[in-house]
Amino acid sequence: MKRFDFRRGTAVVTGAASGIGEQVSRQLAERGSALALVDRDGDRLDAVASGIRSRSSVPVATYVVDLADEDATRNLGRTLADTHEDTTLLVNNAGVALGGAFAQTSAEEFDWLLAINLRAPITLTRALLPVLQSRPGSHLVNLSSVFGIMAPPGQVAYATSKFALRGFSESLRAEIGGTVGVTVVHPGGIRTRIAANARVAAATDPREVEAGKAAFEKFLSYPADKAAAQIVAAVEKRKPRVLIGSSAVVPDLVVRLTPQHYPRILALLQREK
Repeated sequence: MKRFDFRRGTAVVTGAASGIGEQVSRQLAERGSALALVDRDGDRLDAVASGIRSRSSVPVATYVVDLADEDATRNLGRTLADTHEDTTLLVNNAGVALGGAFAQTSAEEFDWLLAINLRAPITLTRALLPVLQSRPGSHLVNLSSVFGIMAPPGQVAYATSKFALRGFSESLRAEIGGTVGVTVVHPGGIRTRIAANARVAAATDPREVEAGKAAFEKFLSYPADKAAAQIVAAVEKRKPRVLIGSSAVVPDLVVRLTPQHYPRILALLQREK
């Protein structure tokens, strides 16, 4: 496929009020894309949209939606498809984290995470795919994670969602790759609000919670604007897969080399830091 033309349509970005989503939105506007931005945090979303409008003349629409709400997400998909018929890029970036072992995680907590991390991207892709296919040369981006490559303890729900999103993306690419590009992104530890906003399974010991949050915050060190730049460049070049940061590149290599023993090796590498 030819390089992606950012000026020929609207880009839909979920989770646009902070972190990678905010930075991707800003960089898309700089390249001339009209924007339809989605987030559940209306105040932060308005601030991001205002900042973009102050620096750019591109149209910016905002939609305040909680993607954990299945009906609201379906309605959002219909609204986006009807209102933005010129959509050429969908970035399914919104995501949440949930710490806790499987035995500590309730069915309701598990389903909440899957609704946002997996069901919402599938629902929005289903709604907007006909629009994307009507404009050959369009593109789809799904944000998986390094935990869509490796599966650490204490992250069963999160890893389940990100492995599934990776599989969805790769299989979909095999079906529609001739007309719509598909990029799956595996960020490592990106400096975003995901740790601050993360939920912890209610049955988890409070001491484990504090230790886990401290370790997670330390892991999140790669700048979000640099991650966004890699994603935008990948869209332009139609890259099928993007690893962001050494915290994604190294685990990917270790998993490929030692698929049966990588948890122990990665744990040793982590202790040596």
